[in-house]
Amino acid sequence: MKAILSVAALSLCLASGAAWAETAQQSLMATCNAEAAGKKGDERKQFMSECLSDKKKRQQARMKTCNAEAAGKKGDERKQFMSECLKAS
Repeated sequence: MKAILSVAALSLCLASGAAWAETAQQSLMATCNAEAAGKKGDERKQFMSECLSDKKKRQQARMKTCNAEAAGKKGDERKQFMSECLKAS
């Protein structure tokens, strides 16, 4: 019984992690798509490829921006702000 519950709990954790990753990828795709407005054909393909490969750089930049905006906030207020700010990216 414990083994079944453990497997079920692990499956749930993996499923929720996969859902978050998919949402983050979708968010990045939407951002890149918006920035590609007006580009067509090969120019758009090249831009989208570069934009989507810069995910780590974009996350670091967003963290830096949110961190700067959170200046002066402390404790739970800062934690809540950072959570909302990072989700908005």
